[in-house]
Amino acid sequence: MNGPVAYLVTTLGCLIGVAGVVVAVVAVRKGRKAARPAAPADPFRDTDSDALRGDPRSLKPGDIVEIRRVSYAVRGSVHLNEGGWSWAEHLLDTVEGDKRWLSVEEDPDLELVLWTAEPAATITPGASTLDFAGRRYASEESGQARFRATGSTGLDPSGTLRYHDYRAQGGERLSFEAYGQAGWEVARGEQLHRADVMVYPQAGPEAS
Repeated sequence: MNGPVAYLVTTLGCLIGVAGVVVAVVAVRKGRKAARPAAPADPFRDTDSDALRGDPRSLKPGDIVEIRRVSYAVRGSVHLNEGGWSWAEHLLDTVEGDKRWLSVEEDPDLELVLWTAEPAATITPGASTLDFAGRRYASEESGQARFRATGSTGLDPSGTLRYHDYRAQGGERLSFEAYGQAGWEVARGEQLHRADVMVYPQAGPEAS
């Protein structure tokens, strides 16, 4: 074998060897990526209730939810995030046109609250306690979150929300929310038991 040919054969052999090493490294990296553990799951999550009654965490526009034997259609959903904390609020509607909101939050246990708007309320948040409809509410938390709306909510597709939440003895809630530059909207909330809620998911992806 003459010099140029030997040099060519040697060079090709080196290139093939390098290619083999690269393929092996890529395969190892892919294998490591695929082997990453999933995010930790709550060991106390009530998966039996989710299987039997549907998962409220997965509600989306078009679904049907039954609350204390009253059936509602999910008209729209608002997904909120504040820092690393997230929760959802769903606009519900009956065939008679009775509109309510259902909030779904894990804190860390699943918390479901059914809200009724109080459009005639003239109170504003800020004080440490508020008296409303014969009850005294104590300030619980306030802040500002980013939101993303899907379905029919009457809101922009995304934006900011200011909120201030109050709680009375016995657990009844009073909430103030202001989307974007709008004024405060007031709602009273009643915490639900998990058994109060039945979810009937409908076919089709969530609207965007």
